[in-house]
Parts: sequence; C-alpha cells; structure tokens
Amino acid sequence: MNDQRTISREQPARTANGIVMLLAGLALMILGPVLVVQGPDQVINLVVGISMATIGLFLLGGLYSLQPNEGVAIMLFGSYRGTDRATGLRWVLPWYTRKKISLRARNVTSDKLKVNDKRGSPVEIAANVVWRVEDSAQALFDVDNFQDFVDIQIDTGLRDIASHYAYDHGDEEDGVDHELTLRSDAEDVAGRLRDELANRVRVAGVAIDEARLAHLAYAPEIAGAMLRRQQAEAILSARRLIVRGAVGMVENALTDLGERGVVDLDEDRKAAMVSNLLVVLCADREAQPVVNTGTLYG
Repeated sequence: MNDQRTISREQPARTANGIVMLLAGLALMILGPVLVVQGPDQVINLVVGISMATIGLFLLGGLYSLQPNEGVAIMLFGSYRGTDRATGLRWVLPWYTRKKISLRARNVTSDKLKVNDKRGSPVEIAANVVWRVEDSAQALFDVDNFQDFVDIQIDTGLRDIASHYAYDHGDEEDGVDHELTLRSDAEDVAGRLRDELANRVRVAGVAIDEARLAHLAYAPEIAGAMLRRQQAEAILSARRLIVRGAVGMVENALTDLGERGVVDLDEDRKAAMVSNLLVVLCADREAQPVVNTGTLYG
C-alpha cells in the first residue's frame, strides 16, 4: 500500500518589523481619541478618530516577540504559511494564527528500563539524550505531540539497542576477537544509539545531538549471581597473569644459572627447582623456610 502521508517542510514566513508597527499603532490610538475630543460635534472627526483608533488597535493585535532559538509557525485558517525565526518584536496580520515552538537543545534522561540483552540476561538501562527541533513544520504538523513522540522513540530505540549487545564479555578464549558489549564499548554503543534515534525521530523534524547510556546494571534478581561471576572471572584472570609471569621468571632463572655455570642441575633437580619456584611465586602467602636435612635422592 502506498504511503499517502504528506511530509511538511519548514519555509520562511513573511512578517514585518514589530517596532515600526508598534509605533504606528500607538500613534493611531493616541491621535484617534484626540480628533474625537477636539471635534465632538463634527461627524467626520468622530468617524476618522474612531477609525484611526480601530486601526491602531488592529496593528497592535498583530505584534509578537521572539527570543533567540525560538520560532513561530504562521497559519491562515489551518494552512501553514511559514515559520518566523527572526528575534525581537515582530508583526503579522492579526488574523494569522501564531504558534510558538522552542528550537533550543533539550536534555532528556529516560526512565530506567528492564530489558534483555543479546544473551537474554535481564538488565536495567537508561539513556541521556540531547535533541532539538530542526524543522518546525514537521514537529508541529507531522506528529501529534513531538515531545511525547521523542520520549517514546527514545525508549523504543534503547530497547532495540540493548537487544543487539551483551552486557559484558563472556568466557571467550584469549586470541578471539571480543564482540562489542554495553559495558566495555560505551563509545560504539553511544554512536549506534545516536544513529538509531536520529532515524526514528527524523519524521518529527528532530535532530539528535548526543545520546549516551546514563545507567547500566544487571536486574536485581540476577545482580548478586553476576557479581560473583565477575569476581570469579577477575580472580581467574589474575591467576592466569601470575602463572604466565612466574613461568617466564623460572625460565629466565634456569637460563641464567646454566649460562653462568653457577650450578649443574640434572633434569630431576631442574624439575624440583621449577616446582619450588612456581609454588613460591604463585602462592597467596609468603614462602616459609624449610630445613632440608637430607638430599633429593634420599
């Protein structure tokens, strides 16, 4: 089925300088009553005076002001006539409808959502998003309420992003390229989240300046188990590093002893020395002195 929806596009509105119209309107409203008072018996003065005051009031009715990064959508009987972004006091014909819209950057922190990551683990996630209205016509006329629309799209986009990433690395072996995760690759996740949201809110004339994760944690029901898992992984990683370093140190010690001729070790003594050094280097406690009253061979 073809999409028959009309996409609005912002266009500049034709408006006038409000200072000039303000002065003209005040002048007419002052001169009109003066003519009526000075010539109360003269019908012409009465008619002209009332007309001038009416026109002055008419001119004042078309005034409005704009601050920096604000816009006013001008409409005539429901038909869009353009958007005025000029700051200061402005004027348009009073029968034109005017609707202000802020063009400033807005900072939104989403609610904490409970979602499942790529591996199905429940996590809590929230995002901080900086967005602004880029096309006022689309924001006002292409969606029902652009602020609610953006909030809903942030939640939807966040859920979608979370389903494409695991919370953290699993048990991959060394040498294997790790996949991107929510916890370890914040910059990559933020970039994808920003692009995802930009595509979702483009229909509302909204631009996404920045999007980052503001909260990330395991859901309470699995937080304790996952914490113990992370602690175990950290201990294993530390042990692996200690053993790797200890093996290197023992290898260097044996090489130095052999090259310098300090002691001549056969294979059994080398094995015993390696065992003792590894115990000393890899143990959690300080080495305890042992008095050897015999020999290696009894």
